[in-house]
Amino acid sequence: MKVTALDHIVLVVADVRRTCEYYHRVLGMRPVEHRAGQWALEFGANKISLQPADSVPTIATRTTPGTGNFCVLTDVPMQQVIEHLAEAGVAIIEGPGHRVGAAGRLLSVYFYDPDGNLVEVSNRVEDTD
Repeated sequence: MKVTALDHIVLVVADVRRTCEYYHRVLGMRPVEHRAGQWALEFGANKISLQPADSVPTIATRTTPGTGNFCVLTDVPMQQVIEHLAEAGVAIIEGPGHRVGAAGRLLSVYFYDPDGNLVEVSNRVEDTD
């Protein structure tokens, strides 16, 4: 398997509004509400998704402000990614499933690294809308 790029990261934050204002002011990132209550900071073809510390985590566990998870892109077909992970003894905890990445739709699988960080490996897929 060959990873080709970083798609997005997730930051757990104490106050989403304060974080949006800070990153907009300091780095010129554009706050965007992708779904009701789900905010991200966009810059170029990249994004940082924001997760409030007081929200109930879905996949990532034990998250606190200052921790995060990340997504990488690969052009290796997802079935080959899954096979590679199985051969390497890595347990997929979710997926494959469709998500929205920084530059469009993704097909993703999730697993934990040895430290418990959540890793998402994704293929870009064409929008069907």
